[in-house]
Amino acid sequence: MRRDMAFGALGDVEGALRGEGVGLAPMSTGEASLSAGGVTVLATATARDIAEGRLKGLVVPGGSSDEASLAAVRSLIDLARADDLTILAFADGVALTAERFGVDVEAEAAIFGGGRTVVLNERADLSKAVAALS
Repeated sequence: MRRDMAFGALGDVEGALRGEGVGLAPMSTGEASLSAGGVTVLATATARDIAEGRLKGLVVPGGSSDEASLAAVRSLIDLARADDLTILAFADGVALTAERFGVDVEAEAAIFGGGRTVVLNERADLSKAVAALS
């Protein structure tokens, strides 16, 4: 999965989130997601971390294409939603998350949580939204 595809038009969202003080803990959704562009990514969080309240939110990038990955992502979205965590979704992850919330959203990025959905159209919107979550 290429990073530019994972986060769409907003570019290097991981760097932007880290710049806003957000610590990211990668989660694996299957064997295919353990390697990106020849770089092995070690998972540091699990669904259990969501269920036990150790995470403040879930980032859903795009790029999941096989049915096993999509099922795993749907499960994580459902778990985060049940625990009322904020979900930041990007690229085709927006449609996947919107489907689980039962809403219609077309955007490059969106935040789901607290009973509402906020569309993020550019990087400045991401910064404002992350600051509001703190």
